[in-house]
Amino acid sequence: VISPGAPDIPAPLANLKIQHTKIFINNEWHESVSGKKFPVINPATEEVICQVEEGDKADVDKAVKAARQAFQIGSPWRTMDASERGRLLYKLAELIERDRLLLATMESINAGKIFSTAYLMDLGVSIKALQYYAGWADKIHGQTIPSDGNIFTYTRREPIGVCGQIIPWNGPLIMLIWKIAPALSCGNTVIVKPAEQTPLTALHVASLIKETGFPPGVVNIVPGYGPTAGAAISSHMDIDKVAFTGSTEVGKLIKEAAGKSNLKRVTLELGGKSPCIVFADADLDSAIEFAHQGVFFHQGQICVAASRLFVEESIYDEFVRRSVERAQKYVLGNPLESEISQGPQIDKDQHDKILGLIESGKKEGAKLECGGGRWGNKGFFIQPTVFSNVTDEMRIATEEIFGPVQQIMKFKCTDEVIKRANNTPYGLAAGVFTKDLDKALTVSSALQAGVVWVNCYLVVSAQCPFGGFKMSGNGREMGEYGLHEYTELKTVAVKISQKNS
Repeated sequence: VISPGAPDIPAPLANLKIQHTKIFINNEWHESVSGKKFPVINPATEEVICQVEEGDKADVDKAVKAARQAFQIGSPWRTMDASERGRLLYKLAELIERDRLLLATMESINAGKIFSTAYLMDLGVSIKALQYYAGWADKIHGQTIPSDGNIFTYTRREPIGVCGQIIPWNGPLIMLIWKIAPALSCGNTVIVKPAEQTPLTALHVASLIKETGFPPGVVNIVPGYGPTAGAAISSHMDIDKVAFTGSTEVGKLIKEAAGKSNLKRVTLELGGKSPCIVFADADLDSAIEFAHQGVFFHQGQICVAASRLFVEESIYDEFVRRSVERAQKYVLGNPLESEISQGPQIDKDQHDKILGLIESGKKEGAKLECGGGRWGNKGFFIQPTVFSNVTDEMRIATEEIFGPVQQIMKFKCTDEVIKRANNTPYGLAAGVFTKDLDKALTVSSALQAGVVWVNCYLVVSAQCPFGGFKMSGNGREMGEYGLHEYTELKTVAVKISQKNS
């Protein structure tokens, strides 16, 4: 994921001051209508970083009014040249690059991300996504269609309107940019609800939105909780589309709320239990490292985690032994410190849920190879954990863990492993490791997943569509397909006196 030639990494910003803790509506900072605030916690220390204004339905209503006003026919945003929208997105990318150190430090403190990863990967991916969609702004074309009769027919791709966007805590900055960049490139207006655990980078980006020169009301950011602010967005009668990244359980509630309200457009990027298949003819060194990163990256808090690892029988024992050795190399602690390679889980709820699933693995008969408990006495840390002799019906093999827990299963033949890999309600990602091209292509086409990585894992770029099959979601983010989720297609048929072919 980190590209070659990555920049040198500076030290994190010392004594970071949090400047922005209010609700951002109409390019202005607001206190919550209710007067409530909520604490934002550093997961490595369990200390309160700051208090943030708690938005709920009343604040969402204010934001929707601002976004609707900004989307009116004849508004500065609607009459702006598409190329100018692109220029604003480029400028926002430049300001994020300028504040890269501040944002990476904030992401590390608030989300528990290893600082070097936040600086190189999270900031790098965010900047590239903005630049990519900046380039698309004046290239969103319709078509002319040779229809029957004396009719001139063409299509237009128009912005949908006011878009509610609900983002998760595991990639607060990347997910913010993945949501707003295509929406703004197409000319929509947005109301963003960052996760209550991690609102800080989104609020800093709000200040950059204003500095960039986006018209008031185009981007609004309302921090708050899912059951209040998130639910208000999902069921709002004057929001035209909702995009959500998070759990399948909440995704179902959002789709239900959209259906019961105004049938708003919905895109969902949800949970996963992604299979990673390692054949005996794979490059073992590479497969062990990719499979390891695939489940331990960011403490396992990734929706595409390679959390069902199928290893061919003849190499199984060696694969387990070397995977355990790799997992035991982690140094846990404060993610701002340079020698640390694993940070905390995001909060106590997640920490306790993961420990509960680890306990279920032990009880159901999986072999605990290493880890298996909490680490330290402060912060939400969990030891890197590896299970072998895992069978398909165990909870650790069926439920999304979202933690640093690797389950290694054994398989005998290709047909068997394809069936087992697909035997899940999820379909987000998959990995295949083999030197046999025919096997790689055959298995890739048989796997029910939105992205299949062959001889690699976790390779994501702005140009490539990303999303899930089955209960892993609807729609795609990134790439040209990501634009289609933020436009409505209009057909215009004009009667003319005579047509020429």
